[in-house]
Amino acid sequence: MAMKLNILKPSVNNMTVRVFVRAADLDFEEEDVWGSTTSDEYVAKYPAHLTPMIEDADLPRGTLGESCAIMAYLSNKHSLEQFYPSDPAQRAVIDNANFYLIGTLYPLLTRATYPALGFPQYPGEVGTSEADDAMKAKAVADATEALAGPLDVYNTYFLAGKKFIGGDGPSIADFRFAATLEFLRAIDYDLPAWGEEYLTRMEETLGEAYSEPAADVRGYIEYAKSQ
Repeated sequence: MAMKLNILKPSVNNMTVRVFVRAADLDFEEEDVWGSTTSDEYVAKYPAHLTPMIEDADLPRGTLGESCAIMAYLSNKHSLEQFYPSDPAQRAVIDNANFYLIGTLYPLLTRATYPALGFPQYPGEVGTSEADDAMKAKAVADATEALAGPLDVYNTYFLAGKKFIGGDGPSIADFRFAATLEFLRAIDYDLPAWGEEYLTRMEETLGEAYSEPAADVRGYIEYAKSQ
């Protein structure tokens, strides 16, 4: 029985895994669960009611969420050394890049882009409070300005002149980082030249494995910007 991948097409978190499973040429069944992630059936499988989420009989609970955890698990299961090497030092750098994205870059990116995309912000954000429109706009502007610092860390530290974070070929950290950058188009962010070149390199290297899921994200961004 093929692994089942539950996804929402407009999401870059989901795009990450959608690109990965295609690039890895894994056997999978993909289902768009838009509108049903809070259903009793879905919540019974995965109480976090988030996507992406895979269903795999080999897992202790039969399901697994979070894009980085999914990619790491599948890489380990299928011995995908090219995407997640077992060498401790190489793996540590990839983990570092992913954890830095989750903990530092992505929170800023959500504050900067989610309002433009029509996505709900996380509880505790200014956007979910009773702050006035001016304060909410300032929060977006501050987050947008703050993006430059973490982005430069990827250029000067994680990439540091290499083609990819993984070296000569993309790693699971590259799948996560490249997909994340796609959302910056929602606010017409002036991505540095190295970032545009990196995205082009990812798409040229991976071909349809990248461009097919990316098309769903880009299509949604264009729709959101037209509203």
